[in-house]
Amino acid sequence: MNIALIGYGKMGKEIEAAALTRGHHISLIIDIGNRHELTPENLKGCNAAIEFTSPHTAAGNVRDCLAVGVPVVCGSTGWLEQLGDVKRECEARKGAFFYASNYSVGVNIFLRLNKILAGMMSSADGYQVSMEEAHHTEKKDAPSGTAITLAEEIMSELTQLKRWVNRATGAQDELPILSVREPDVCGTHTVRYESGVDCITLSHAAKNRRGFALGAVLAAEFLQGRQGCYGMDDLIA
Repeated sequence: MNIALIGYGKMGKEIEAAALTRGHHISLIIDIGNRHELTPENLKGCNAAIEFTSPHTAAGNVRDCLAVGVPVVCGSTGWLEQLGDVKRECEARKGAFFYASNYSVGVNIFLRLNKILAGMMSSADGYQVSMEEAHHTEKKDAPSGTAITLAEEIMSELTQLKRWVNRATGAQDELPILSVREPDVCGTHTVRYESGVDCITLSHAAKNRRGFALGAVLAAEFLQGRQGCYGMDDLIA
């Protein structure tokens, strides 16, 4: 494939390495300094675009790719309020769009385990659930997109929880998420169920960015020849 990389920070460089290892070609690189080069002419000949930028630019970048028929994989988080509109635009254009808050296969196994555990805990008395997520200091949004996904899956099973909050809370209908930002942390997510007699902890810690990068390239490969909107459940299946 000829791939357009939109976002060329640490994650973009890892994606480039993963793509080259799998025999693909990087035909266009867009970053903060050359956003104006994301044009129909420059996207011509690209088989896919992989977008990892910021909450403020993601939707526009995805729309620019969909407008010229380039399948686009997006890993930017913090812009979920626009995700529904982008998906509808993709369907209207008969395009191909892949979105995930986390592209690691290990994290997506972790997400499935989280939902199973929450379902089991729905009938257990005396436990309080809380979450913590840690990322590098360059991450713009908090809580992380993965943490929000975890929280929404927990709330779907523990119906007494009505909302998540990004702080400590004693409210019985709120799920607290603590966000930590430290240098050189690739991503750690922990779900904790605590009672007066014991504590159950489910955790995933990324050692590096390679797993996320590989997942994004696999998603771009998955989109070839497809139309519609997809996520990691489709890829894993």
